[in-house]
Amino acid sequence: MVDDGLSGSARDFRVPGGPDLLTRGDAFHRWQDGRRRNGVWPYSRATESGPATACDAYDDAGRAQRGVNFASQDYLSLSAHPAIAAAATETIARFGVHSAGSAVLLGNTSISVALERRIAEFLSMEEAILYPTGWAAGYGVIRGLVRSADHVVLDALAHTCLQEGANAATRNISVFRHLDLDHCRSKLRSIRAKDAENGVLVVTEGLFSMDSDTPDIIALQQLCREYRATLLVDVAHDLGCLGDDGRGQIGIQGMLGKVDLVMGSFSKTFASNGGFVATNKRAIKEYLRYYSPSTTFSNALSPAQTAVILKAFEIVGSTEGHILRGKLLENVTFLRNSLVERGLEIFGDPSAIVCVKVGAENLARVVSRSLPDMGLLANLVEYPAVAKGSARLRLQVMAGHSRSDILHAAECIRKAVDASVDDLMHAAGRTQAA
Repeated sequence: MVDDGLSGSARDFRVPGGPDLLTRGDAFHRWQDGRRRNGVWPYSRATESGPATACDAYDDAGRAQRGVNFASQDYLSLSAHPAIAAAATETIARFGVHSAGSAVLLGNTSISVALERRIAEFLSMEEAILYPTGWAAGYGVIRGLVRSADHVVLDALAHTCLQEGANAATRNISVFRHLDLDHCRSKLRSIRAKDAENGVLVVTEGLFSMDSDTPDIIALQQLCREYRATLLVDVAHDLGCLGDDGRGQIGIQGMLGKVDLVMGSFSKTFASNGGFVATNKRAIKEYLRYYSPSTTFSNALSPAQTAVILKAFEIVGSTEGHILRGKLLENVTFLRNSLVERGLEIFGDPSAIVCVKVGAENLARVVSRSLPDMGLLANLVEYPAVAKGSARLRLQVMAGHSRSDILHAAECIRKAVDASVDDLMHAAGRTQAA
C-alpha cells in the first residue's frame, strides 16, 4: 500500500487475524499515521469552544484550525442558548453534577421523571424511558426485546447502534434494500412462511443521516400489522427540528401515537447527550428498564443533562422554536441551492444534513484536507459510515448560520473540489512519466 495517505480504506483492516489481540491495531495504525502525516486524517478533532457557527479546533496531531462550522450537530443552535445554560447551572446547584446511579436504582431525579412524561406527551404516546446516550437507546431497545429465536428486519442503511443491537440479540437478521417497501414485504413474507410463532422487529429511521431521506412510515406500520411484526423508528435526526410543530417525520406523516416503538437521541437538536424509547405500553417501559442492558447497567443521565433536554423541549414547543425551525429550513434550502448552482451533487431531501457527493476516497481526502485552510470545518464521511467509493462531505446546518456562512461553505467546496481534481491529475501524470 502506497504511503500517500490517499490509498486504502478502513475496510482493509476490518477483520484482523493472529493470536495476539494486542497487535491487531498495528496495521491500521500504520495506515492511519500515513494519512495523518499527509494531512488527510480529519477525524478526532477537538474544539476550543462550544459548537458555534464558527469555532477554533485542533486536529489530532495538534494543528490549529479555524473556520465556519458545519461539522457540529446543533440544529436549532440551542447549545449556547442562555435559557439552556441557566437550566444547567441552576440544576447543578440543586442536584450536583452526577446521577450517581442506574435509573433502576437511585439514579433518577424528579427532573428525569418529568422529562419522560414530556417526551411521551410530545409524541402522543403513553410512556417513555431514558437512556444515557442515543446509541444506548438504539442498541438497548433491540437487545432488550429481541431474543435468539426472534427476527430483526433492518433497512440496509440503519444506524450502527441498531445493527449492533440486532447482532447481539439474534442470528435471524434480514436486511432490505434502503426504503424498498416491496423488498421489506418479501422478507416478512418469507419469515412468516417459516415461523409463525416468534417475534419480528422491523427497524427504520425517520431521517437517514447519510442520505437525508425518509421512509413511508404509514406503509411500514401497515406492513407490520399485516405480518404481525413490530415497527421501531429511530427519530434521532428529525425530532425537534423538522415539521411545523417539531414532531419530525412521524408528525409530518400523521403517525403520532401510531408507531409501535419510537427511539431517538437528544444530541442533534436538544443540546445534550442522551436517548429515549417511547411506547404505548407501560409494561414495555418497565420490561426495558430491567432487561435492556444499556439502561439497567449504566448510570442514568446527569441532572444537568436532563434539565437541559427538558428546557430544550420547552423551547422546541414554543413560538421561538417555530421561528428557529423556519430559520433552519431557510438555511438548508439556501445551502442546497447554492451547492447545486455551483455544479455540486447533493443527497436526499431538505433537512439539517446536507451531504455533498464526492465518490472516490482519494479525491474526498484531498478536498477535506484543503477546507480548514480555506476557513471551513466540515466532516469527511467514508467507509464504514458509507459504502466504499461513496465518500462525501457532510455539512450539518444550524439555525444560527448566516447567509454569508452558507455562501462561504459553497464557494470553499467548489474551489476545493476543482483544485483537488487538478492536483490528483498532475500527480497521476508525474507517476506515469516516472
